[in-house]
Amino acid sequence: MAAKNLQVLLANRPTGWVKESDFRIVETDVPVPGEGQVLVKNLYLSLDPYMRGRMNDQRSYAAKVEIGQVMTGETVGEVVESRNAKFHKGDAVAARTGWQRYALSDGNDLRKLDATQVPISAYLGVVGMPGVTAWIGLNDIGQPKPGETVVVSAASGAVGSVVGQLAKAKDCRVVGIAGGAE
Repeated sequence: MAAKNLQVLLANRPTGWVKESDFRIVETDVPVPGEGQVLVKNLYLSLDPYMRGRMNDQRSYAAKVEIGQVMTGETVGEVVESRNAKFHKGDAVAARTGWQRYALSDGNDLRKLDATQVPISAYLGVVGMPGVTAWIGLNDIGQPKPGETVVVSAASGAVGSVVGQLAKAKDCRVVGIAGGAE
């Protein structure tokens, strides 16, 4: 039996908490790459807070997901077939291919990953957008000195948890706020 592509589609605009019924899981044929295209098998998906806003039907800094579209999300995966000279079978890549097992790309939205230094899943965290955001925010903007206090307002989040660790590594006192009285 041939492999199938599982996709999670936005089925409804959630009101309040997101529910299972706001999504629809479909099984489709695995797409076949055309000239210049790459077929990626997604191995990891980052689930991030911004996704909730993308489910709404209102103006935002990022485009909404339309009803019936694959839910958006950043992924890392492996090239399983390539008809694009820039990518080869087995390349590890990062992309925004969403909540699906397989995705086609023309290669313009793919970024090759170095899988020899860190696990590719780290490109969705500490060496990906959250880690880069934390590094720039702390070091380029905040510029704390050893012994100073760094307060992290969202210390339990992807960016905040990295900021706290980076600040500790700089010998700063870190105060993390994570949402409760404690």
